[in-house]
Amino acid sequence: MSVSFVRIDDRMIHGLITTRWGKEMPCDGIIAVNDKAANNSILKSAYKAAAQDKKTFVWTLDHFFQVKDQVLKSKTNYFLITKDPLDMKKILVDWGFVPNQVKIVNVGPGNDREGTIKLGDNQSFTQKEAQAFEEIEKAGYEVDFALLPDQRIGPWTHFKSKFGY
Repeated sequence: MSVSFVRIDDRMIHGLITTRWGKEMPCDGIIAVNDKAANNSILKSAYKAAAQDKKTFVWTLDHFFQVKDQVLKSKTNYFLITKDPLDMKKILVDWGFVPNQVKIVNVGPGNDREGTIKLGDNQSFTQKEAQAFEEIEKAGYEVDFALLPDQRIGPWTHFKSKFGY
């Protein structure tokens, strides 16, 4: 397996990713895909430090697109994480990247911001992000909202009506 877990998390890499989710799912490394973080050496260093002993990459979308086939062929169990649903939709739907046997897209924190609808504690999303969830689901993935393995608030199907779907 090369991708063992797929997550959308506005904090991308933090202690709960490596300690809690890393115990639930096979994880030898983390691939975080976000243009801003990949182009900022301070953010990149902070994310790598948060991953502790895991092989960690912070890539732009363009770089991920260039190496996505190599990721699939890797023997390393990677977590694939994007900061927002739009980037994950681009990877899974627009580019047709199929992460091995993973059929669940886990959604972690989404900060309260203007124009968002709150689904749970620290899980608020915009209409545009909801459209990305809808398209990811239509591509055959289950979109599941869980900050932690034991803090699950449910699948996209429970929340989509709040956004008119």
